[in-house]
Amino acid sequence: MTQISITITPIAHASLALQWGNTVVVADPVGDTELYSAFTEPNIIFVTHEHADHFSTSTLEALMGSSTTLVVPQSVADKLPANLKTNLVVMKNGDTKEIGGVSITAVPAYNLHQEALQFHPKGRDNGYVLEAQGERVYIAGDTEGTTEMRALKNIDIAFVPMNLPYTMSVNDAADAVLAFKPKHVYPYHYRGPEGLSDTEKFKKLVQAGDSSIEVILQDWYK
Repeated sequence: MTQISITITPIAHASLALQWGNTVVVADPVGDTELYSAFTEPNIIFVTHEHADHFSTSTLEALMGSSTTLVVPQSVADKLPANLKTNLVVMKNGDTKEIGGVSITAVPAYNLHQEALQFHPKGRDNGYVLEAQGERVYIAGDTEGTTEMRALKNIDIAFVPMNLPYTMSVNDAADAVLAFKPKHVYPYHYRGPEGLSDTEKFKKLVQAGDSSIEVILQDWYK
């Protein structure tokens, strides 16, 4: 398997931290700030969308430092208090930015099935592709296996959700991953109303379809 230089820390559900050398990135921080004690004042914080399991003003206030850049979609920006708008970057689907040596592309994140369209309508929410030091990371957010996801290229690490009815099934997640073929994939955001999704099944499906993709299972619900 290819080696990666990024340090990845699962925090809970959709929350995670990445470190490229001295650059620290936190995605969708919510909940107990003690969970983030090693990642206070990160360089960049990303929020994918406005739902409470991804967006918490109190957690953001605890983590933001004077040099932290907060990256959000417009729907989240509209809900931020003034004190969180000092170093704010608003990105819409398809936008690209560079912040502190990290290249960022906002990837559309949305539902496809008619019965789920109200959860994540097209055009509102972002996933993000981050690129630094020659490595590309995709944080999907809450989405199904959209055309935009399936068209991604050269992804080194992907974080892909699988919890019905809000995102997609284990089978659909595996099918999407086999379309864009990241080198490494982490199932995350896999708790739904019926409990935890079967990530072992996801791993078997992906590796049966393409054994070169490394599926990494970690516990996001300690």
